[in-house]
Amino acid sequence: MAKKQFKTESKKLMELMINSIYTNKEIFLRELISNASDAIDKLHYKSLTDKKIKVDKDNFKIVITIDKDKRMLSILDNGIGMNKEALEENLGTIAKSGSEAFKLENEKKKNIDIIGQFGVGFYSAFMVSDKVEVISKAYNEEKAYLWESSGIDGYLIKESKKEDYGTLINLYIKEGEEFDKFLEEYTIESLIKKYSDYITYPIVLIKDEKEETINSLTPLWKRNKSKITEEEYNTFYSDKFFDYEKPIKTIHFKMEGRITFTALLYIPSHAPFDYYSKEYEKGLQLYSNGVLIMEKCKELLPDYFSFVRGVVDSPDLSLNISRETLQQNQILELIAKNIEKRIKKELLNMMEEDKENYGKFFDAFGLGLKAGICNNYGMDKDKISDLLIFYSSLDKKYTTLKEYVSRMKDGQDKIYYACGETLDKIDMLPIVDTVKAREFEILYLTDYGDEFVMQTLVEYEGKKFANVSDSSAEIDGEDKEELGKINEEYKDMFAFMKESLPEIEGVRFTHSLKEHPVCLTSTGISAQMEKVMNAMPNMNGVKANMILEVNEKHPIASKLKDLYKNDKDGLKDYTKILYSAGRLIEGLSIENPTELSNLICKELSKGQK
Repeated sequence: MAKKQFKTESKKLMELMINSIYTNKEIFLRELISNASDAIDKLHYKSLTDKKIKVDKDNFKIVITIDKDKRMLSILDNGIGMNKEALEENLGTIAKSGSEAFKLENEKKKNIDIIGQFGVGFYSAFMVSDKVEVISKAYNEEKAYLWESSGIDGYLIKESKKEDYGTLINLYIKEGEEFDKFLEEYTIESLIKKYSDYITYPIVLIKDEKEETINSLTPLWKRNKSKITEEEYNTFYSDKFFDYEKPIKTIHFKMEGRITFTALLYIPSHAPFDYYSKEYEKGLQLYSNGVLIMEKCKELLPDYFSFVRGVVDSPDLSLNISRETLQQNQILELIAKNIEKRIKKELLNMMEEDKENYGKFFDAFGLGLKAGICNNYGMDKDKISDLLIFYSSLDKKYTTLKEYVSRMKDGQDKIYYACGETLDKIDMLPIVDTVKAREFEILYLTDYGDEFVMQTLVEYEGKKFANVSDSSAEIDGEDKEELGKINEEYKDMFAFMKESLPEIEGVRFTHSLKEHPVCLTSTGISAQMEKVMNAMPNMNGVKANMILEVNEKHPIASKLKDLYKNDKDGLKDYTKILYSAGRLIEGLSIENPTELSNLICKELSKGQK
């Protein structure tokens, strides 16, 4: 019997299907199992609409057998089957979809759930096979037919023998080590669990002449969530994502309307070891009607929610979708937007109703949220600013920006913050002591990137952020007019002192300190920002524009005035000591600690013989 040629631009298209669309060879089993599931779905649906068709749904199954001697892998279903015309139509034309046609015929009817598009997916079999045989017998017909092909050279169809309706596909696996694994029970079982675990019919693997059902049949996310226990959710999470600590939050929801999808999402209780590294891959498992399309679909999550794990299942997505088409897929974009909104909603609820757990969550993943504020030039800052929490000077516990604003004093127009390595070190800053004494609440920022976050946010609910160590913070309570006159009076002394410290912006008296003698303020980047930026690669040498502020009401101020009149060399030494003290208070390094030690010892030894 002469072979027939495929009805499309056969050879080039076949090569494209095999070599380009599917870069992962193991996908072939997923496609063939999905086609088998479709065939059973068709027969089941017809039995519901045609009383003449008598089938027992409980007997539906997909059977897989391995014959190593023949290098043959077989997939058998007891679905609707195909006659000669159907074989010619569906398998003789590449990319002809029998399932798609069936869906179009019944698109106005309900209770139909066809997974794939019989056509493109079937030809993935040739990635691993030298020859493919399809033996099929249509339901309620007497004759069976064989469709046979070795690939691009065409196919033949002839009568065959098959007792029962349904379809048997025999794959003659190619020679070579990379293909040998597809004749191993362990590999086939693993692929079924990976890609087809939630097919709604039993997938049976013949082992030692015994049948063993491999798949789980009904996915957890498709069950009624009111009937799912917390233990079942946690077990699924542990088994699926290999995390043996309970998730801090489970989110299970379904959306219907313009798009339909079900999502089962988890917020872990801790960050993976590689979460803050380049090696970490974000993404949710993407399914179409229980069949895995992609292990990690990164398009479903924004970077700032990359900690979320879970699965998304949508009947609106085609099995044959590729990474390239995913990036342009409008359905996927809509799903992603709805997932993002739901995650944010759930996090806000946790923040309000379970602050302790939200604090644990933020300790694990807060840096990622803060990075989301700064990324893309702050384009996403309004989406996630409400999720940020910071330690407060009130009780050294977490507070939200909304809570801070609600507690602001009448007339207060700034949200004050201070930066440092630890809460205790921030609390000891002289300027912090002053601001607290004036009953202003301060946000304590201890993460390296926190100040970048504040500078990116700029403001919250119309209130601008102000670093208490910034010279332009303008903390209420100072007598600016009186202080201005004093600084003008001693401007020559300050200019002389600055000559000893060319690296600073200037020197001045202040009334903002209580009992502390000295502090450093800055213009532009802060002292803490200087530390952060100098810790970055290729950023050494960054300097904050420091201002040395001396408490005009402290005895040290009188000492400086006296030295300016009587001992200018001594004033130079004092200036260096005070500046070094200010740097130590800010947690900054001292460039010449030996000089500082000598200066201190020199002052201590004055008057001694």
